[in-house]
Amino acid sequence: MVPYTHKLPALEVINAKILTQAELIKPIIFWGFKGQRTVFTNGCFDILHRGHIDYLAKASDLGDKLIVGINTDASVKRLGKAGSRPIQDERTRAMIIASLHFVSVVILFDEDTPLDLISFVKPNVLVKGADYDADETNTQSKKYIVGSDIVRANGGEVKTLEYLEGFSTSAIEQKIKSGQ
Repeated sequence: MVPYTHKLPALEVINAKILTQAELIKPIIFWGFKGQRTVFTNGCFDILHRGHIDYLAKASDLGDKLIVGINTDASVKRLGKAGSRPIQDERTRAMIIASLHFVSVVILFDEDTPLDLISFVKPNVLVKGADYDADETNTQSKKYIVGSDIVRANGGEVKTLEYLEGFSTSAIEQKIKSGQ
């Protein structure tokens, strides 16, 4: 017997995971039909580091499919990040996150918050870092998790995950600038 050796080129697999909102409709319906739990998180993910890997891997363990929303370049600038951010363009950041085997879909969003995207996806689990508070209901609080009300109203859960101490894009950027 001849073994099956055809496989998709790796870049095709990565690029196929980067979807628009319109393209995301079919997978969401399919996963729901199969009873699979979707997990949603978001961020800039400017320079992928160990802290990101730890966070995203733990987020993926909370369900069957992990959807990662990534801020567009314009959105990152509006967030008031350091003047040099984003360091990498949105397409590069999306490809890097999509290359992780435990990430199912990457979607770029241009708004200041992922509220519209969360309303569209209606994930079973919404995840943010522990600098947020899953129980905060004051929408004006910096600890409030945008979209948490929508997720709960649809029977979903809101979770926070501890960050891996000592790993941040800002710290890496400072280390590079200082020549250490």
